[in-house]
Amino acid sequence: MILPATMSGVYLTRHGGPEALEWCDDIPVPAPGPGQVLVRVLAAGVNNTDINTRIGWYSSDVTGATDSGETGEAGGWAGALHFPRIQGGDLCGRIVALGAGVTGWTTGQRVTCQINLPRPTPENPFGFIALGSELDGAFAEYCLLEANDLFDVTASPLSDVEIAATPCAYGTAWNLLARCGVAQGDAVLITGASGGVGLAAVQLATHLGARVTAMTAPAKADAVTAAGATAILGRDVTPPPARFDRVIDVVGGPLWPDLIRALKPGGHYAVSGAIAGPMVSADLRQIYLPDITLHGATYQPREIFARLIALINEGSIRPLVSATYPLNQIAEAQAEFMTKRLPGKIVLIPSQEQP
Repeated sequence: MILPATMSGVYLTRHGGPEALEWCDDIPVPAPGPGQVLVRVLAAGVNNTDINTRIGWYSSDVTGATDSGETGEAGGWAGALHFPRIQGGDLCGRIVALGAGVTGWTTGQRVTCQINLPRPTPENPFGFIALGSELDGAFAEYCLLEANDLFDVTASPLSDVEIAATPCAYGTAWNLLARCGVAQGDAVLITGASGGVGLAAVQLATHLGARVTAMTAPAKADAVTAAGATAILGRDVTPPPARFDRVIDVVGGPLWPDLIRALKPGGHYAVSGAIAGPMVSADLRQIYLPDITLHGATYQPREIFARLIALINEGSIRPLVSATYPLNQIAEAQAEFMTKRLPGKIVLIPSQEQP
């Protein structure tokens, strides 16, 4: 295959609002070096992390990412970003070129990868770099990746759009469930249950045999019930105390103390998001006296994500994609995403993939 010299895509030129996103038709197509592959992007999901990175929400002193060595404004997962940056951590693509020394892969294979790529070190066993933050991501026609970071999804019955809806949402959800040990028969409370991660957590927890109570707006209850929830609570309803074995939280905010109180003695709480606000208050007695365990869940070992890939290739899970947009309408897609009107995922499709 003869590759073009340039491609179209979206540059993040600085931290800020949608005006910081710039459509470009002359981005150089990267050439794969040793151990790398070039992937043609078939579809790319929209996530909270894209918007958080754009506005500079992350800070290097609170993330578990590997230090980038940069100085300056710390708005990416690992600190200051290199601008311009191509964002996009949710990827479905097809291999089009292999770098020197790459084995086990061939052109034409359909692939995906984790959004948070593990890079553990002896000093930081939870180290990672984030696709679309420390590395250029999927909001362009091509994406350069390390071969060792890829997973083969050629055999999956899921569409390209559905595959692109899984890495961040389902990877994050699967990691949350694994961290707090969700198992068959557990009573599990899931917040933000109509969003990408929340809906994935409902579906995956149900797959594991748990009994799921989901917190969501009434207008989205049908979608959440279809994913497997057996009970629905409104977003602002106080959950009953001492009722749940596990709480999966992507919301945070003022409800947080009630989520802790909702756990049975010995219960587990896992968090990987704070869309209602990152600052919370706690009565420590309600944590240590009933032996509650708290789990932050961002770093994900490759072997955990590999188990999710097995489900994807089997067709055991299928994400809800509520809307697709051409990549050059990314600002409109993100604006729709931020309204939270739609359950599930929004996915972007590069212009070359449009019918």
